[in-house]
This record gives sequence, structure tokens and C-alpha cells, in this order.
Amino acid sequence: MIIEELTMDEFAGGLEKTRSIVIPFGSLEEHGPHLPLATDTMTAEKAARAASRLGDLFVAPAVPYGMCRSTANHPGTVSIRGNTLRGLVKDLAHDFYRQGLRNFILLSGHAGGTHMAALVEAGEELLSELEDIKVAVASLLDLAGPAWAEIAETERDSHAGEVETSLVLHFAPHLVKGRAAEEYPTFPKHILVRDKRRYWPGGVWGDPGAASPEKGGALLEAAARALWSLASRLESLDD
Repeated sequence: MIIEELTMDEFAGGLEKTRSIVIPFGSLEEHGPHLPLATDTMTAEKAARAASRLGDLFVAPAVPYGMCRSTANHPGTVSIRGNTLRGLVKDLAHDFYRQGLRNFILLSGHAGGTHMAALVEAGEELLSELEDIKVAVASLLDLAGPAWAEIAETERDSHAGEVETSLVLHFAPHLVKGRAAEEYPTFPKHILVRDKRRYWPGGVWGDPGAASPEKGGALLEAAARALWSLASRLESLDD
């Protein structure tokens, strides 16, 4: 059930079927010279919508901004602060709770460490504030990664490479502008650097050349199944 497409009566009727909701989180972030800045947002939303076709599940409108650290110096990357992200998560969850939702999946298409930590922190605070809710936090990379490893050929693929290029080729091929070169950046261990683009010039981590729309369809299906499994486990959890 795609919330932004429902009438108020349809929303009320949906609450009789489920109290579970996926809130997709993305980012406005560089994805090499070949993929759109909204890749993370679109991927999270597409996976959530696909999962909702497997059973009763609310899908909220996607949040198109996140915390982007390693790509901060690349053109087009626009980031928000951790406090902003945590506050937004909590505001949304509190009002969806007021509307009757109880099981929350915070699904991120962006897998950055600081971004995910902010989502987890917000989720933990929600557990302490609302006694009868359940919360799950997952990035698509963590959630579907084991299944994706069986489909993708690139072992160290993680950003704008084979997986994400295949996904966008599947659901929005007109937004893929050729293929970027294969790239595997190396940052100084333990050291924080100001000019991150110096160590990651192309903004790719993986091999876009190995991508195909057929792989993208299989990757999206695997993500949807993994998300639906998570939703089912969350509903049945006796916490």
C-alpha cells in the first residue's frame, strides 16, 4: 500500500490489514558520471514498493536526503546533519504512530556508516519513547547483500558499480549515461582527510561495466524478498 497514492478511507482500511510500514531513506549523492544523484532514494523506494506487492505493507514517501561523508567533495552531493536526520525520523515515526502504525522498518538505500548510525540511534530512542512499537533498521546493501552476491560478478562492489548500475538500468534506463570506469578507492587508514575526492576521483566503487538490466531485475526481486522477510519477522517478534 503506497501511502501517497491512498485516499484517507483506503489508509484506514489498510490499518485493518497491517500495522507495518517501511520508510525508505535515500540521499542526494554523486554516483559517478553515469548514474543520477537520486540513485539511493530511487532504489530504496523501488525495493519497498516491490516488497509491498508480496503482502500487506504500508510504504511511506521516500526521504530524499541523508548524511554523506565520503562523497562530500563530489559535485551534486548535498548532505544533512545527523541531528536533522534523527529528528526527521522521530517526527515521522511519532506521527505515523499517531495514525495507527506500530511496526517500523527504516530502509536505507544509502549505506554510509554515519548515516546508518543516525538511523539506528533514532530507532533506539523511539523504542524508549513508544512502548508498543517495533523498529528495524537496515540498508539495502546489508539486507540483500547475501542474495546480491550470487547475482553480481564484482566482489568488492558497493557504490555506483555493477549492482547500482544494474538496478537503475532495470527501472530507469534513460537515466544511465553510459558506463564509468571501474574503480576501487583507498583512503588512509584511521586518518580523516579534507579532500576526499583526491582519494576517490571517479566516485565509483566497483565495476559498472559488468551491469545489465537483467541483473537489475533479479537484484530488485531479491531485495524485495529480503525486505518482505524482514517485515514478517518484525511482525512476529515477541519483544
